[in-house]
Amino acid sequence: MLNATNTLPHSVSSFRLYLLRAMYLLIVVGLAIVIWPEVLRPSHNWELMEGTVACMLAAFSALCLLGLRYPLQMLPLLLWETVWKTLWLGIVALPQWLSGHVDPTIAPSIFACSFVVLVYLAIPWRYVISHYVLRSGESWGMVTRRHSASALSSS
Repeated sequence: MLNATNTLPHSVSSFRLYLLRAMYLLIVVGLAIVIWPEVLRPSHNWELMEGTVACMLAAFSALCLLGLRYPLQMLPLLLWETVWKTLWLGIVALPQWLSGHVDPTIAPSIFACSFVVLVYLAIPWRYVISHYVLRSGESWGMVTRRHSASALSSS
């Protein structure tokens, strides 16, 4: 909803929303090329972790489609992306790099995860802080009653 100055609530610029949409699109297209052909191949026999990761990434890309329409509401997807990739780079990749043991099996993952820098640049951090850090949490009991009452009154 726009206010009188034609800006979105919470100072998220149109440029930033388009940047978020571009990030969601990059994820959707990238995973459509890399992951979905494998997921849709019914004859493929997966190892446990390989299959788990492929299905999680496929689900992630499918949910990122919603980010094209609802960039702020789907922002937790990008936050999850930044957290896991940052953790992996710091806990797995960095120690191996520092010890000089980056082998050809881990190098492609380091390269792919390093693109998390783009996600960091796209995220509207002031919005994240105001909505997820400074904002009061929802009440555990009252929310359910309010949603139930509004659902009953709208039917």
